[in-house]
Amino acid sequence: MKTVEESVVRAMDGADTALFPFLPYIFQDIWEIGSSPEVVTRLIQAHCRDYSNLRLLDLGCGKGAVSIRAAAALRCRCLGIDAVEAFVAEARAKAAEYDVDSLCQFEVGDIREKISSLSGFDVIVLGSIGPVFGDYLATLTTLSRCLKPDGTFIIDDGYFEDDSPHTHPMIGKKGEIRRQIKEAGMTLVDEFIFRGDEIEESDEDLFAKLKARCFELAAQYPGQKKLFLDYIKRQVEENKILETEAVCRTMVIRPALDFGRKAL
Repeated sequence: MKTVEESVVRAMDGADTALFPFLPYIFQDIWEIGSSPEVVTRLIQAHCRDYSNLRLLDLGCGKGAVSIRAAAALRCRCLGIDAVEAFVAEARAKAAEYDVDSLCQFEVGDIREKISSLSGFDVIVLGSIGPVFGDYLATLTTLSRCLKPDGTFIIDDGYFEDDSPHTHPMIGKKGEIRRQIKEAGMTLVDEFIFRGDEIEESDEDLFAKLKARCFELAAQYPGQKKLFLDYIKRQVEENKILETEAVCRTMVIRPALDFGRKAL
């Protein structure tokens, strides 16, 4: 099993765990890390009801943008967990700023360990965190114990078309992902697919901020300059894949026996 530092750095498109303690500095100008809070909230509205009684579990929550935006719009209760202490501290501050601190709880921890004591959630969000729990079959099977029988997964991820020549350790082929979802006893009931120009615009803004902070760190820590410059280079490569080669989407996945019923 990868260390929590390896998993977090990998989810941030990094390769070297030495980057882990610098992530709060690098991402200090960015609140919305991973999924689009607006898209996640719209999908919850489309597929759930009785919002104020919903319990949402946000795994790898970053700075809490998804949970906080959902709680502000729907008044649902949210639990967010992330391994980066500084991110969780900012999530708590943002929850108070948005006046949803009574609805949102944020914890520091390894989500792979935390889930063993969690159950009864209506919605589980995995926002661009990568294969922390393994492939889709392993992820859905493992996390189903935390979900109510008629609960909903919302997963932000990318895929390659089946005939694509591209491969990536974090991105699967469309057909294989569907097969694994089905094997896990689940069904893909809805998805929001991002346009290439939307991805490019978002990437440009994020990259400019990350690049500036990495250059600052390279100047502050000349002995580790290569670490930060390599991260910039890796961001360029990852952005190219997301913008031109992969299909980026946010999926709604539910237990197969629930498919065909009226959306709740």
